[in-house]
Amino acid sequence: MRADIRHVTEYRYAEPAWDSFNEVRLSPEISARQDLRSFHLVVQPEASTVSTHRDYFGSLIHHVHVHEPHQVLRIEAQALVVTRPLAPLPAVAFSALDELRSEVTEFLVASPRVPSGRWPETFGVQGPSPHEDLSAFLIRLTAQLNQQFTYHPGATSVSTTLAQFAQDPRGVCQDYTHAMLGICRTLGIPARYVSGYLYSGGEMVGADATHAWVEALIPGQGWVGFDPTNNVLAGEKHIKIGHGRDYPDVSPVRGTYYGGGAAELNVEVRVYGEPPARSGPPRPGTR
Repeated sequence: MRADIRHVTEYRYAEPAWDSFNEVRLSPEISARQDLRSFHLVVQPEASTVSTHRDYFGSLIHHVHVHEPHQVLRIEAQALVVTRPLAPLPAVAFSALDELRSEVTEFLVASPRVPSGRWPETFGVQGPSPHEDLSAFLIRLTAQLNQQFTYHPGATSVSTTLAQFAQDPRGVCQDYTHAMLGICRTLGIPARYVSGYLYSGGEMVGADATHAWVEALIPGQGWVGFDPTNNVLAGEKHIKIGHGRDYPDVSPVRGTYYGGGAAELNVEVRVYGEPPARSGPPRPGTR
């Protein structure tokens, strides 16, 4: 699938702000599943300096400094990406993870937004047996959480804890993803938080901003995306920016500034492209 992405982040200040330093994670990754054909960052007022580096997890970060006084800061990211279909998932025994866990411990232990807890019991999830098919389990878990949670923008914020969401399971993709991460990690399934974009075409939710989903490690297949918000595997319609332990590792734009007073944030995301062919519900492959 070919996707043309426009992501606009706009800050409006009650008073002039200056020396605005921003960390921007909006450049889609280059991987076996997707090609990045072009990426442009347009900043108004014009940035004094723009530099880049890759973070610990490999995501490309743009550092944007706007020195002059301003009451509106507009950061527009433009990207052209081509994604490829996801291969059928192999049937793999849960016990096959035993030899891999020591290599990915950072995606098994607690993180700031996904603390240790009895998350499988909290969310009513029965873990797999050693010889159970891991791919099939993750697909069932994705469906269970999709049915169990209610998508409700405004019910939560970026500061909502996982424990709070468990008490009132209404929220957005970030909440669904943190819950699935907590369950997977507690069960010994390496899992990481993914930030990206979603081509919706009106049939899925979460396309009006950056989207979030889970990548779990499946032996022989690598990191595979599961989207509990929409009960689908992360395929051609999912455009990945980067991954981390939880949301703060991949927040799209954050920064500091002087002055400004009260600030108002507006974000607009548009993903244009030819949708891939429709397919049936996700199913695991066979050996």
